Amino acid sequence: MVSRALLLALAVALVTVEAAIARVKPLQRQGKIPGAEEVAIAEYLNGQYELDASATCNQLVLADWGYTTDVNNATAEDALLQATLESAAFTKSQWEQYFRDENWETYEDPSVKRQVMFLSVLGTPALSDTDLEQYNREITTMTQIYSAARICPYINQGCNIETEGIRLEPDMENVLATSRDYEELKYVWSQWRDASGANMRSNYQSYVTLSNKAAQANGFENMGTMWQADFETPDFQADIDRLWAEVKPLYDRLHAYALKKLRDVYGDQIPAGDKIPAHLLGNMWAQSWDNIYDILVPFPNATKVDITQAMLDQGYDVPRMFDVANEFYTSLGLEPMVMSYTGNSIIEQPDDRDILCHASAWDFCDRTDFRIKMCTNVDEEDFITVHHELGHIEYFILYKDQPITFRKGANPGFHEAVGDVIALSVKNPYHYQAIGLLENYEDSYENSINTLLRFALGKVAFLPFAVLIDKWRWEVFAGTTTEDKWNARWWELRNELQMLSAPVERTEQHFDPGAKYHVAGNSQYISYFIAHILQFQLHRALCIEAGQYDPNNPDEKPLYTCDIYKSTAAGAKLRAGLELGGSLHWVETLKLLTGEESLSGKAMLEYFKPLFDFLEPEPPVDQTVPIVVGAILGGVVVIALVGYFVNQYRNRNKD
Repeated sequence: MVSRALLLALAVALVTVEAAIARVKPLQRQGKIPGAEEVAIAEYLNGQYELDASATCNQLVLADWGYTTDVNNATAEDALLQATLESAAFTKSQWEQYFRDENWETYEDPSVKRQVMFLSVLGTPALSDTDLEQYNREITTMTQIYSAARICPYINQGCNIETEGIRLEPDMENVLATSRDYEELKYVWSQWRDASGANMRSNYQSYVTLSNKAAQANGFENMGTMWQADFETPDFQADIDRLWAEVKPLYDRLHAYALKKLRDVYGDQIPAGDKIPAHLLGNMWAQSWDNIYDILVPFPNATKVDITQAMLDQGYDVPRMFDVANEFYTSLGLEPMVMSYTGNSIIEQPDDRDILCHASAWDFCDRTDFRIKMCTNVDEEDFITVHHELGHIEYFILYKDQPITFRKGANPGFHEAVGDVIALSVKNPYHYQAIGLLENYEDSYENSINTLLRFALGKVAFLPFAVLIDKWRWEVFAGTTTEDKWNARWWELRNELQMLSAPVERTEQHFDPGAKYHVAGNSQYISYFIAHILQFQLHRALCIEAGQYDPNNPDEKPLYTCDIYKSTAAGAKLRAGLELGGSLHWVETLKLLTGEESLSGKAMLEYFKPLFDFLEPEPPVDQTVPIVVGAILGGVVVIALVGYFVNQYRNRNKD
């Protein structure tokens, strides 16, 4: 995940140099020199503005880092608020005077035109000072509630919450991942939501009001439409619906298979119908089902792949996990990233303070300081997450020489996709063999199906959850879902898209969306859906570049077996796209990387084709067959009995 500070900084870190702007405005007013305004703006953007904007961004990110890594520190909280307000106030002044009314559509230089297009949208600093301070307070309060939430353990429900309470990470998440006790899972699932989301509902109401006020000040109908504008797609919601419809058949088959397997374990505890209770899927939000692979494994006697145990057996620690991940990127000819997980970075949870443990990558806007924040565990899940977070860092490094306005992904989904495309190679038995974490892996049908199912439990199971979070927020921002139906609508979407049910009654006294960090922390989520689609398109293109996949002969080298490790050809292609940052429309970057001009779920379906075929539902039994057969047999029996009695009657008459 990209740090919240970076996203905020890109919106508010606009500073000025009066002398440079002074050269622009007189020319604009006089109108004597065609193009002079554009020339002066270009000089300003490329000169002092770049230096001062980067410095302002740096100060804001430093303040956010200070707070995020010590969330109960009031001084750090105040410093973050002050840095945000100071930057926003100056930004607003410049926007009102210079950027809001710029006629950037008439510019000839595409780079200058695109920069000013972005700078013409102010964002939340369009709020008054009072409203902006309240807006930031609401987000800070919600993240504090989230990070500080504790519950009593299932076996000690009357505990002293201060001294015996357990946290979400790693305690509650471990219970959801490892327990198979229906009641324990239900308890932890519901208690987490009571301790987190339920306590921030009023804050969220204020946040929605202020968000929409900011969006309207920027010329948008509501914050949902303002968020969607980041993707530069005319009918973005329709595109999301199209992509989900493409991949939904794969999810439907996976869901039906999982429900059948879970019934084998939990029996009548799972209510009748086609919904899976949300607490049984190994994850607090049921967004990933990896942790119940032991229940769902199709071929239990196939080769066991236990990477966590292999890591423990080989003495892996957290720094080594990062070193191994870093080596993957350098094997592609990409940039080393040791600085991002050493020095001032945090890669293990501190004992002396509370931090927001959610893994994130940070760009400090000075082209040299990049950091990871993560409470890392030595297990396979975090091994993959480490590769993902370093993907963000690699992207930061590769576009660091772009103007600050372009130091971002081609669209918000690209940033998430970069680390994920690497993970498609890493979480692969063939790669694990290459780095010594797996031995004697047999290339068989059973092993392949097991491997694909493990991938699908993370990649495919995630898709509807990634859609519904922002679909719900778009409706809330638009007012089509009113405050008195927030939780009800949340569960309608979970029922409809994920086909899950709540294990206990949910009412409007609850606020289950707030039990997810990205809702509490004001972070868009649809980018993860885009990333999950895009990563397979990128993977396919990079595998072709690496000579490990031929789309005209997929049976010889299936896409799911590809590992781009050590392919400098694939690395060069990736570098060429990532260095662009946000300087081009994302369609152009996509075309450079894949040859395609639109997002498509076809590469994902191609990747999982063997699993899709395996999960094909058994054809329904034709119930008319036994009826007809039974009727025929019944008729034969009747005829035989009649014949028997007639014969007996005749014999008696003969006597």
